[in-house]
Amino acid sequence: MATTATHALRVRPLLATARPTPLRATAAVCRGPAPAFVVVRCSSAGAPSAAQAFKINLIPTKPVDGQKTGTSGLRKKVKVFQQENYLANWIQALFNSLPPEDFVGGTLVLGGDGRYFNKDAAQIIIKIAAGNGVGKILVGRNGMLSTPAVSAVIRKRAANGGFIMSASHNPGGPDNDWGIKFNYSSGQPAPETITDQIYGNTLSISEIKTADIPDVDLSSIGVVSYGDFTIEVIDPVSDYLDLMENVFDFQLIKNLLSRPDFRFIFDAMHAITGAYAGPIFVEKLGADPDCILNGVPLEDFGNGHPDPNLTYAKELVFTMFGTRAPDFGAASDGDGDRNMILGKRFFVTPSDSVAIIAANAQAAIPYFQSGTNGLARSMPTSGALDRVAEKLNVPFFEVPTGWKFFGNLMDAGKLSICGEESFGTGSDHIREKDGIWAVLAWLSILAHRNKDKNVGDRLVSVEDVAREHWATYGRNFFSRYDYEACESDGANKMMDHLRDVISNSNPGQKYGDYTLKFADDFSYTDPVDGSTVSKQGLRFVFTDGSRIIFRLSGTGSAGATIRLYIEQYQSDISRHGLDAQTALKPLIGHYIHIHNRPFFKKVSAC
Repeated sequence: MATTATHALRVRPLLATARPTPLRATAAVCRGPAPAFVVVRCSSAGAPSAAQAFKINLIPTKPVDGQKTGTSGLRKKVKVFQQENYLANWIQALFNSLPPEDFVGGTLVLGGDGRYFNKDAAQIIIKIAAGNGVGKILVGRNGMLSTPAVSAVIRKRAANGGFIMSASHNPGGPDNDWGIKFNYSSGQPAPETITDQIYGNTLSISEIKTADIPDVDLSSIGVVSYGDFTIEVIDPVSDYLDLMENVFDFQLIKNLLSRPDFRFIFDAMHAITGAYAGPIFVEKLGADPDCILNGVPLEDFGNGHPDPNLTYAKELVFTMFGTRAPDFGAASDGDGDRNMILGKRFFVTPSDSVAIIAANAQAAIPYFQSGTNGLARSMPTSGALDRVAEKLNVPFFEVPTGWKFFGNLMDAGKLSICGEESFGTGSDHIREKDGIWAVLAWLSILAHRNKDKNVGDRLVSVEDVAREHWATYGRNFFSRYDYEACESDGANKMMDHLRDVISNSNPGQKYGDYTLKFADDFSYTDPVDGSTVSKQGLRFVFTDGSRIIFRLSGTGSAGATIRLYIEQYQSDISRHGLDAQTALKPLIGHYIHIHNRPFFKKVSAC
């Protein structure tokens, strides 16, 4: 099994505060495929005894198409998952793919972003987990846990892994997207060795093992048991909040948020972090309750697109670029793992954000007071973080897109802070990217920079922090262009054609003022376990550090998405204030026609 830090299997004691969910049970002995089980029939009052168990039903099924797991799990339209046995097949295929010691008698975590179909899916997953011998399920109240919180709960409670019900930043609702992924015992997304096995098993699955137990009341914190199987409904915030208090200096941040001359705004986008914003920012850190926008989680995200970027977080962007803009603004996405950072009329790119956090972490964040073990970014993310790693003299890693590739480095003690250009930032406090962590990191930096400022003094702003960083390290101008819902065959043909261009490209070729350093199809060998992946993105890298990258994304639910990344390094301070599109225009102009082929036109036709 290609994983790390597998925990011993055990059923942990129930929390002292847990209350059994009221249920009345009547039982009759039956014989199942395993030792004798008991069928439990439940109604609305009374509690089952610990000795009562359940029958395991073996449900005949057959393979269904389209269950290949991508970089962030399986994502499809809700109506696809609602087809008979579609979700159940994938869940059973997962258990068929794991070694029994990784789940039989063990503990798994279950939660999601609150989107439509999560509550129904949770009942399906709980029953199949019981049918396959899992000892205990920890499930967030109402099926809700942010993606970073799932990772935190897995780690804190020594669970064997966990299910995350989310399509991340994709829209929700009956006509939109749903998704599922599995995280392993360190809280990290399952490696490709497992996701490939899951897909293989979806092609041959013939039966589903499901427990004959009633639906679980997920609306109240409490515990219910059926024989050796226990469901514990937990508060979705408490374990994650405890972790944040151990990572950051909450009093330092509270001092900033309580200043009369500092204003903060957070947009939860009607997604999962609405459940976390109040307890953390308002109750613990003393922020004004009015600082939270769209703070009520909704199954359809209020008919919005919960992607924290300049396009979809319109209300926040309008506020932060208005005449009475707050000092600091931030947003998070559907499942709480992405973030956007804004200053007063100033946008911080995700590539700059992770670099700035890394450069300031030791001084501003107690968790990093002894320094960092290493830094890493996804391949398409700009090289801003590379320059920080060089100055700090710490190891640096460039990995494929997908948070799973950071996990092995973290578990091996080689990586502390990492990020992706797709608005994902995080550290080794968990094994997922973490939107609220990034917001707290920026608040910590601002609080540290302004801790000696009196009311009435000019405060160090988000823009000041960014410009000081550029003055030290130079600025990596960066932009990403997305071409969504492209026809898959056409997208693959375009990528194949670019591979032909790369095969005929040589170092030293001139493109106006740019000299090609190398062109390749990015591959990665994990320095911890030696595993390799290939075809992770097509790179054209120039001698001055500028880059153009083409990549097919696997985060959509339909069609193909082509992402085009343009990056230009600039050391001249006098040019750091340029608009990114102005700064990138010369590089774009030289590359519109590679070998006289109009690739931008080809992409735009998608």
